[in-house]
Amino acid sequence: MSTADLLTRVVREGLFLAVLVSAPVVLASLVVGLVVSVFQATTQIQEQTLTFAPKLVAVLLALAVSAPWIGAQLVRFTAAVFDVIPRVT
Repeated sequence: MSTADLLTRVVREGLFLAVLVSAPVVLASLVVGLVVSVFQATTQIQEQTLTFAPKLVAVLLALAVSAPWIGAQLVRFTAAVFDVIPRVT
């Protein structure tokens, strides 16, 4: 495998990992935002802090729950990158 192929693979996996580890937080924010928006539309309450506070709590909870998994994924990727470094000339 050539150096360009190795570097392309590392970059591709790094981008995929960024999307993967951000997914729990983004999905939690998306779901809570949708629920709050439907609630606001049905009750006609247009308070801006009503959307911010629940999203903040949901994101913090998603980070707290998924932090061990995110850390494990980042450690795995870092170890894989360190394994590839000697093969790059």
